[in-house]
Amino acid sequence: MKLTILGCYAATPRTFTNPTSQILEIKNRLFLIDCGEGTQVQLRKNKIRFSKINHIFISHLHGDHFFGLIGLVSTFTLLNRTTDLHIHGPKGIKEIIKLQLRLTNSWTNYNLHFHELESNESEIVFEDDKVVVKTIPLKHRIYTNGFLFEEKIDKRKLNTDAVQNYEIDKCYYQNIKNGKDITLDDGRVIENAQLTFDPKPPMRYAFCSDTKYNENIIPIIEGVDVLYHESTFLESEETLAGKTMHSTAKEAATIALKANVKQLVLGHYSTRYENISLFKEEAETIFQEVLLADDGRSFDF
Repeated sequence: MKLTILGCYAATPRTFTNPTSQILEIKNRLFLIDCGEGTQVQLRKNKIRFSKINHIFISHLHGDHFFGLIGLVSTFTLLNRTTDLHIHGPKGIKEIIKLQLRLTNSWTNYNLHFHELESNESEIVFEDDKVVVKTIPLKHRIYTNGFLFEEKIDKRKLNTDAVQNYEIDKCYYQNIKNGKDITLDDGRVIENAQLTFDPKPPMRYAFCSDTKYNENIIPIIEGVDVLYHESTFLESEETLAGKTMHSTAKEAATIALKANVKQLVLGHYSTRYENISLFKEEAETIFQEVLLADDGRSFDF
């Protein structure tokens, strides 16, 4: 599982930082999460192939999380895209994008599918044979969701030495991988556990931005391998965090601790701070496994 941070700063524009957008590569799937202004430039800088993006997840309709979307949708047309594109986001995202396309006479030459979200409960919004994606309802000034990406459990791994010892024909290998026991010609039943290895534990990634401190998300993100949680402010601006419905680094770390996550990644920093290492220092007073997101930074998990 690989996470590439395209942008991780709050709304105020600067020449050297970018608003929220990131790429998650999981099970050979590539997902774009949020699409702030400048996302497609950051995709180019980070050498990410546009053609691999088939699903985009938008957390909420504040500009620093989706103002780059219409540009990316239009660029796909310029690149002669033919593959379907799916956009998952709050109700209203379809109207916004279609209005811009209509008024600029810029219709796409590929199928554009909108999956609009309204529920205040966690729900599955994408699923295939490798990955399932669920919403994480957040508390912000407008309707907002985080997203939980979960690998599905792989098939069991064939123990080639074991199957050869029992002289099992290759035509049964697929059944063995599917978890079935095998009956030999002499009537003996060989349990699947003797013929296979356990698959690698599935990875789970939770994206939570923007939100005030919200313990309601803990049951959803319990035990995830990686939690990205917004930390717009330091504790010294806790009052401002409350007014704007954002979180502090300390609050993000508290969620990580209570949810028993393995790794916390901080981001969505207010541009008032010149030194983001202060966020890590504050969070580590509560939770030890802390990484700092920064534009262009990648993490392999």
